[in-house]
Amino acid sequence: MIARIPATPGCEDVPAVGFLAHLDTSPDMTGEGITPLVHPDYDGGPLVLGNGYRLDPADSPALRDYIGETIITSDGTTLLGADDKAGVAEIVTAASYLMRHPEVRHGLIELLFTPDEEIGRGMDRFPLDHLQSRFCYTIDGGLEGSVEPECFNAYRVRAKISGHVIHPGYARGKLVNANIVAAEFVSGLPRNESPEATDGRFGFYCPVEARSQLGSAEVDVIVRDFEMSEVERRLEYLERLARSLEAKFPGALVELQPERQYCNMRDAITRNPQILELVQHAIRALGVEPQLRNIRGGTDGARLTEMGVPTPNVFSGAQNLHGRYEWVALRAMVAAAKTVANIATALAERATG
Repeated sequence: MIARIPATPGCEDVPAVGFLAHLDTSPDMTGEGITPLVHPDYDGGPLVLGNGYRLDPADSPALRDYIGETIITSDGTTLLGADDKAGVAEIVTAASYLMRHPEVRHGLIELLFTPDEEIGRGMDRFPLDHLQSRFCYTIDGGLEGSVEPECFNAYRVRAKISGHVIHPGYARGKLVNANIVAAEFVSGLPRNESPEATDGRFGFYCPVEARSQLGSAEVDVIVRDFEMSEVERRLEYLERLARSLEAKFPGALVELQPERQYCNMRDAITRNPQILELVQHAIRALGVEPQLRNIRGGTDGARLTEMGVPTPNVFSGAQNLHGRYEWVALRAMVAAAKTVANIATALAERATG
């Protein structure tokens, strides 16, 4: 969906700018019946979420940056949904401010909201031909003040495993159990290249779903890295693993179906340095020093960048994404909304003098 705020008088020739957020939340934990808890005047200690859960700054040290501030959490039974409901709220808040203050000059602003980002389908039907902005910003990042111009290259690989079924009582030398082949496929993924063993610029393999029975199985593995050469190395390893399992279990077939999901947006954004300069200026106007970071994941902005519209990721303030310990500080949300407005007004100032 694309909504628009028209340019203010005299700013019709200012380049259009878009702000993007996704409407869905992660399927990794239930988002049904979310009950947000508001914790005013945070004292720096653990926050009681209820239902036997608590959020401890020992595990989430960024909490200590918000002593005296308002923190928003779930009640521990669901995720909070700040990824990316926080981004949606921040964009809409900025839009509301600009519409109520026509004296604030800006060009055309496009508000972009997508579904299904968390399953990698958010841009599948995006009406690119209706978009007037030549660059955009996703409001879907983490730490206050952070900007992310680089993300993973991402593939999903489905391993389709065929075995041979026969009655277990008469199976000697005949049964090829697809459950066991699938288990060995997962066990063959290098443990030192898993999400729980890597950080920084190191990529990984991660099995995300398995469906199996005696005669057939499917295992979905995601492959991630900032460098495409490393993604290709991992895809080659999966192919070798598949062939080795066919040799180990005669009669088994292991077919791999790789699918590209998104690409690193680094090169496209590097070719357009003014896009980063603009958002850094907007953040500094808040009295916050911007921090350039890499996303150990991807966004709809990465897909939009690949479609020809450079779209770096900007902070929303959301932390501990995709789980019951998700939280966001109100101050960070206010800063994100102000950043959206600052980008639009700074673009008008630069274009009109």
